[in-house]
Amino acid sequence: MLTELLQSTDAGGFLIIQDAAGFSGRHLLKSFINAALNREEAVHVLGFEVSEEELKEGLKGSNIQRLHFHNAYADPLGWTDNPAFTVHQFRLEQLTHLVKQTSHPKPATLVIDSLSWILRHISPPAVCQTLQQLRKGGAVKAIIGLLHTDMHQRGTVGSVCHLATSVITVAPGMKGDEAVAKITKRSKSGKVMQDEEIFSLKEDLTVVVQSRPSQPGPKQTDLEEQETDPTANLTFNLRLSDTEREAKEKLALPFVFSKEKKTALLHSGPGSGRILYEPDANDDYDQDDPDDDLDV
Repeated sequence: MLTELLQSTDAGGFLIIQDAAGFSGRHLLKSFINAALNREEAVHVLGFEVSEEELKEGLKGSNIQRLHFHNAYADPLGWTDNPAFTVHQFRLEQLTHLVKQTSHPKPATLVIDSLSWILRHISPPAVCQTLQQLRKGGAVKAIIGLLHTDMHQRGTVGSVCHLATSVITVAPGMKGDEAVAKITKRSKSGKVMQDEEIFSLKEDLTVVVQSRPSQPGPKQTDLEEQETDPTANLTFNLRLSDTEREAKEKLALPFVFSKEKKTALLHSGPGSGRILYEPDANDDYDQDDPDDDLDV
């Protein structure tokens, strides 16, 4: 599923890469940037946590010309006279104007590095509102954001991730060059798919999915061997012998109609009983309303 997400991003999609202090998700974020550039898409990066040089490290080739870095790293709070981009500019109108300044005809991919920096200075409801407006506005094709989960309360993380169409949670693997990705993807129909994969990153930011992590626990054959007979230690026998089973099958139950019983009931033979009724002169019978005696 990780490879599928890298190959294409749905229009209006919102991908969140979650990490924590033990493992950084920025390398995977750069892999998604590299994949979007290889698809000849324009990528706009709101850089709060690393410089432009550090972000572009590993991104090579002519595709780098379609990467537009908006420097919020130097002065994110606007303390100087002419800041390039500040956290307070995270609004729909300003972001739409920022993205449309480029001459690329197709909608661009917006990368936010990171959402945590914005959530530390803007209220979560305002951030969620802007993200939702960006998804529906059409100015950007997709949004990819990095989120440090250990910096926020669980409710804040849940509110932001509720807007996402895909969430990737990264953690360190068993080996030094491996990582584990827990993926949750929501389709347009509302179906939720979850997967867990082990991956590694090459020097050119290519993602190599190695395998799925093995689940601890006994194998199926071990479970079958451990199954016990629940009737083994009872003081009475619940099983039937062959003779008892044969007698049970031949037993005619009184409430089950056999073929002979059905034939006898449906076809009356000679001497069968019949009921004959001759109306009396005193019978109170009204053809118009035969049930008028039931009225109360």
